[in-house]
Amino acid sequence: MAAGSGVPARYDLPEIDAFTRPYWDAAADGRLLLRRCGACGRAHHYPREFCPHCWSEAVTWERASGRATLYTWSVVHRNDLPPFGARTPYVAAVVDLEEGPRMMTEVVECGEGDLRVEMALEVAFRAEGEGEGEGRVEEGVAVPVFRPRFSS
Repeated sequence: MAAGSGVPARYDLPEIDAFTRPYWDAAADGRLLLRRCGACGRAHHYPREFCPHCWSEAVTWERASGRATLYTWSVVHRNDLPPFGARTPYVAAVVDLEEGPRMMTEVVECGEGDLRVEMALEVAFRAEGEGEGEGRVEEGVAVPVFRPRFSS
């Protein structure tokens, strides 16, 4: 339970701060953002205030295409943290974004037997519930997940 609230803690909601606010606001609008370095030109994800490749602080937000390929995955059959237990089984995955970075995510709308390395995926957004407390998300947060892409 969340401290003193009587509400069970949720482990699927992001902590939003001033730096990550543009990322989560874009996701709520159905857009996936990543960061690109102005010094070395490489894109990265998860959002950081500096480039993890060359350490430059000359990084900016950029809209991602939303296209990716499946790198690896694991089917989770048991998870005791709320609300994941109610979602089992689910596919925890790492995808290669078209722009280059790898991203941890979930694959949805795909049977476990249909998963294939390098299968084409596209971003989708799952609306999540209401967060609580300082730095927690408001109602309407959207979390990027990926689903099979059947057209180019």
